[in-house]
Amino acid sequence: MTAGRRRRSPFLTVVLTFIGALLLYLAVPNIGPTLRAARAEGTPGEFTARRLYCIQHPGHESCTWLGDFRTKSGEIRTDIALYGSDRTMLRAGESTRAVDVGRPNQVYGPGGSNEWIFTGLLLLAGLAILVFLYAPRSRGPARGRPAEEAAAGV
Repeated sequence: MTAGRRRRSPFLTVVLTFIGALLLYLAVPNIGPTLRAARAEGTPGEFTARRLYCIQHPGHESCTWLGDFRTKSGEIRTDIALYGSDRTMLRAGESTRAVDVGRPNQVYGPGGSNEWIFTGLLLLAGLAILVFLYAPRSRGPARGRPAEEAAAGV
């Protein structure tokens, strides 16, 4: 190790490895459904709003419509959330087109979603942490010597 360069703490390495692996664990299984949701690819059907579910946060409110999803073949799933819906989008009993991309409790509007951005950021962050920790580092020229002398072994 060169002078002036400190060794990374083994504890920090373990913690960062865990964080990187956790981010990958969260992102990788969601890649398929997220990409299908982005393109609104899946089983088309109709979502019927039944009740509005809201959570109060400091400074704002987050609401989602829950209801029934009926495929074109007649299969009905109940207590399904419509991703991206809000308080003003629907009223109880109203229906809208939706797409089932394979998520167990959620369907998407025909315009798709932008959740791929968040999944992509999780994936990139997890990979970046692990590459930072474990990718081989090239040793540059020795300090204080020109690159030509370092390469020649002088």
